[in-house]
Amino acid sequence: MLTKLLIRLFVPGYENPDLPKVRVAYGVFSGYIGIAVNLLLFLLKFIIGILSGSVAIAADAVNNLSDAGSSVVTVFGFKLSSRPADSEHPFGHGRMEYVAGVIVSVIIIAMGLDFLKESFLRIITPEPVKAAPVLLWLIAGSLLFKLWLFLFYRHIGKKIHSEAISAAAFDSLSDMIGTSVVLLAVVGSKYTSFPIDGCAGFLVALLVLIGGGKVLRDTINPLLGEPPSKEIVKELQARLLQCHGIKGVHDIIIHNYGPNQYFATAHAEVEMHDDILSVHDMLENAEVEIGKNLPIHLLLHCDPYNPTDPEVKEWRVRMEDVVAEFDPHFKVYDFRMKKDEEKIILSYHVLIPRNYSLSYEEIHEKLSAEMKKFHSELKLKIEFIHSFI
Repeated sequence: MLTKLLIRLFVPGYENPDLPKVRVAYGVFSGYIGIAVNLLLFLLKFIIGILSGSVAIAADAVNNLSDAGSSVVTVFGFKLSSRPADSEHPFGHGRMEYVAGVIVSVIIIAMGLDFLKESFLRIITPEPVKAAPVLLWLIAGSLLFKLWLFLFYRHIGKKIHSEAISAAAFDSLSDMIGTSVVLLAVVGSKYTSFPIDGCAGFLVALLVLIGGGKVLRDTINPLLGEPPSKEIVKELQARLLQCHGIKGVHDIIIHNYGPNQYFATAHAEVEMHDDILSVHDMLENAEVEIGKNLPIHLLLHCDPYNPTDPEVKEWRVRMEDVVAEFDPHFKVYDFRMKKDEEKIILSYHVLIPRNYSLSYEEIHEKLSAEMKKFHSELKLKIEFIHSFI
């Protein structure tokens, strides 16, 4: 309830989260909320940590400080990512959000390592922890703030499909677990001489490191280049097949330049008897249509094919059957047939899985042997390709 109220008050155009300006407003607003809540929790826990002498509480406080720093980076990341393309960055600045996520993860990991060391020293040389009941109640109350922040981040992360904010939600959840462990440890240290405070600090530091590693993984992958979602690929294929004159689509490559910012290429099959100007206009209209309905800048490559020649159709069916029998995961594209006196030359592309157990030469040899059963003078020209989706 509170989350929705704040969004209505501070996010202009909140009803349209897919619009670039609105998405940035969501991201910046979430960053400001994260800064405010985490700074408040840092001050509260740091003071309690000093008063009680608990390294676990102090570690938890600094963890909140690192979260506030992460929120600062998130704000800058969203603001920078919204900058338009320029001569030095012709694809825009959308990936700055991922760079911000990497910086966030480095901060989290650095803090985790520091408190891992401090907690280990406290285990070796334990010190007494003195915490008044009111201080413990304040620590317990901080869990409610983190619970709300977790729900807040999760709501916005799903709303605008942001890995950085979803990672912040995970971090808030791990913070709740860590604070609970710290609270139990401080209470338990009153009844035992075992260095439970140092052990709790060590566990919190491990949770911080795990969270930082997850954030790093989730933000490094888009920077390295990962497959697009199956949903956007299926929608792109479906919309292209609805466009006039396009009979098939393959060899799709989609590059991500920030959330909801894609550049893509694809091969579109068109009838070879159409004149070149008609084909050009047909593909250009399809590119414009895709740009209107999807966040994709698309460039189409023409693949002409002959749908009427019965001999070409017969050889294509034979080739597809042989390839499917060899491995059902293989696909045949760009099929061509040429006759040279008594010889028949078939040229085409075969899509195969990456790191396949057989070499290209072995696959070519086996497919040739099967196809020559239909014609002894048959020659195959195969180009092996891999999928990028």
